[in-house]
Amino acid sequence: MPDRAPQPVDRQLPTDEARDLISLVRDIARQEIAPKAADEEDAGRFPREVFTLLSESGLLGLPYDSEYGGGDQPYEVYLQVLEELAAARLTVGLGVSVHTLASYALAAYGTKEQQVEHLPAMLGGSLLGAYCLSEPSSGSDAASLRTKAVRDGEDWVITGTKAWITHGGIADFYTVMARTGEEGPRGITAFLVPGDAAGLSAAAPEKKMGMKGSPTAQVHFDGVRVPDDRRIGDEGQGFAIALAALDSGRLGIAACAIGLAQAALDEAVAYATGRQQFGRPIADFQGLRFMLADMATQIEAGRALYLAAARLRDAGRPFAKQAAMAKLHCTDTAMKVTMDAVQVLGGYGYTADFPAERYMREAKVLQIVEGTNQIQRMVIARHLAGPETR
Repeated sequence: MPDRAPQPVDRQLPTDEARDLISLVRDIARQEIAPKAADEEDAGRFPREVFTLLSESGLLGLPYDSEYGGGDQPYEVYLQVLEELAAARLTVGLGVSVHTLASYALAAYGTKEQQVEHLPAMLGGSLLGAYCLSEPSSGSDAASLRTKAVRDGEDWVITGTKAWITHGGIADFYTVMARTGEEGPRGITAFLVPGDAAGLSAAAPEKKMGMKGSPTAQVHFDGVRVPDDRRIGDEGQGFAIALAALDSGRLGIAACAIGLAQAALDEAVAYATGRQQFGRPIADFQGLRFMLADMATQIEAGRALYLAAARLRDAGRPFAKQAAMAKLHCTDTAMKVTMDAVQVLGGYGYTADFPAERYMREAKVLQIVEGTNQIQRMVIARHLAGPETR
């Protein structure tokens, strides 16, 4: 059916090294990820071997320091790698974003000794990370979390349940926010917990609308004992660490959303230029041409927005407002574009014979994870008008 092959995104990259990196990612995506995506998502299979390959290729620690096994790449480049991976399969792109989020606390707030001991394996040792902030009763209101860490000599004992954890049950390490003091944000501390720690277990993965290949599960901490040298940052600093991580993580979600939207647009263009009705391609009809034009424009606007935020981050300037804007716009764009892709394909778009329906199901979660889009609007408004009066 497809008549017009998708053209690679024309990327503005800062260095020859970055261009070579994107070429490598495209090769991996084309050869190792995309061909298996539909079948493995349908079967609910997590592609752990792909993450091993990405680690061996130096792609699991791109924005971090090469001294510890990272890639020394600016966020401007790292996010475009995420976009390419997500276009091939969202489970992979989002998985890399979550791993990067889980590594952030130690990379940004850990001691030199902690970084030397743990980061090389986290960034280049084929390990997979998970980020544990949300709980069954604290999602958007993350500062009300109940999981506790109690000091016992040189150790901490963690008890509680985390919810909606990407890679829950398969991760090799968990960055965990737990309450060590008073109620509210100032009583929370961050810990690096091994995936095989005694007392750590995961519930059965959630049964989800989409992204069935990416396990999302509750993680239970039943008296999990971790030494104090796995505490990240100061006692009571955990919530600030969590929010800083999420500012960067939201850019990862934005890039993944644009990758998914780009894949949906490519599918729609290929179908519309190949499908004949009334003696000519349906892409000749103005109603569809305008729809494709709007889809492409929304994608380009989202890409420009997340890259502008990334460049602020790379320059060491405040970017939290722009990260919230990027997450909001890009994920709303992914939802709209994937819905329109289904419409372009008509009845075929509603079948599993084409990927458009899977893209639409996957897009929805991006408006929810790492802060719902309603929360993003609150964040943006606070930057514009100050905190809400009470």
